[in-house]
Amino acid sequence: MFRMTFDYVIAKARAFARSEEGASAIEYAIVVAMVAVVVVAFITPIGDRILAIFNSILNALPAAPAP
Repeated sequence: MFRMTFDYVIAKARAFARSEEGASAIEYAIVVAMVAVVVVAFITPIGDRILAIFNSILNALPAAPAP
């Protein structure tokens, strides 16, 4: 059973690699990966600033009274 599934997946992967659609899909995947890297590079500093703002708000709030 595993061998049949493995052979099927390999055959589909080879057909995908040979087709033009496969090449286009790979190009789109590369573009999406580059966009994701750029987004992460810009979001990380913004996230740090937002975290600092929330921490300053948290520190400015009075502590909850003890029960």
